[in-house]
Amino acid sequence: MPETDQNSIDRHRNVKLQCRNVWKVYGPRPDYYFDAKGYRIEPELLAARLTAEGHLPALIDASFDVHEGEIFVIMGLSGSGKSTLVRCLSRLIDANHGTIQLDGQDLLAATPRELIEIRRHKMGMVFQSFGLLPHLTVLENTAFPLKLQGMGLAEREARAREMIRLVGLDGREASYPSQLSGGQQQRVGIARSLAVGPDLWFLDEPFSALDPLIRRQMQDEFLRLQDQLKKTIVFITHDIMEACRLADRIALMRNGRIIQIGTPAEILLSPADEYVAEFTAEVALARVIRAGDLAVAAPMSEATAEISADQPLEALMSKIGAGHRHFRVLPAGRYPGGYVAADRILAVLGHEAATLAEVG
Repeated sequence: MPETDQNSIDRHRNVKLQCRNVWKVYGPRPDYYFDAKGYRIEPELLAARLTAEGHLPALIDASFDVHEGEIFVIMGLSGSGKSTLVRCLSRLIDANHGTIQLDGQDLLAATPRELIEIRRHKMGMVFQSFGLLPHLTVLENTAFPLKLQGMGLAEREARAREMIRLVGLDGREASYPSQLSGGQQQRVGIARSLAVGPDLWFLDEPFSALDPLIRRQMQDEFLRLQDQLKKTIVFITHDIMEACRLADRIALMRNGRIIQIGTPAEILLSPADEYVAEFTAEVALARVIRAGDLAVAAPMSEATAEISADQPLEALMSKIGAGHRHFRVLPAGRYPGGYVAADRILAVLGHEAATLAEVG
């Protein structure tokens, strides 16, 4: 599985979630293929054998780390295995083989009672279907997981009100789900999942059922929340633009396999194969690639302008047009800053123009 170099800031983060060689297979006897001690698995050979013998390998030898405070986006088309993967990570379904560790604890070895406690106290989950209880108010829906924890009424309602304010729904505490728009209902789902203060937050296509404008607003809201809370997040989507907008790193899947892992810039500028290149071909690099993605640490004494690391390349064209050839890049967000030359920016945009010409 190809994996590009991680952004330098990631190397200093603790690993929150570790996934190694995870398989999920459907069929008459999937565990038969994984019970030999010391047997070395050759993923391609085993996947072919499983398929030939009437099994469906939905997840094939998945391995990656998720760092503390990172938005790790798993993306792919329908049937690629992304939702199967997140359900294995949260143990909503059991993997047939591999290891999954949260803060060093082996989730696959956890007992049912231990899993209940982990989900109640360490994990938050938001899905495409809002999953609100229709007979409960916004306040009651948000406080519901705290009730399951055994928290007292006053304390859980105070916590729920705090989360409702955080997602911008203060004043709607007494409303029922049927009285809310789709975007508001999803905000309640987010508030409810955050109420337990999860260490790890799973979001499985949470905005895909929303209209485009509301979806964009929810993405903005999500980024605002993450800027405040610094959660460790596994986010599932089939939308490459959503992935590029939200992700610190992306794992791109196809037919149960992880094809490439990298930052949005790494995926776009150095696709692992033709499939990844085709998948990302229509992404506007000038809007997605940031100055920080191209910055290098080596100082440029001739730098004549300062720019923020999170500025998209299209925002720099006016400065290049004004004659600036070298820029000092100021740290912003996940970017440590550095320096970038106008020639490097123009080379990336020239590559995009050439690619579009070939597609046309």
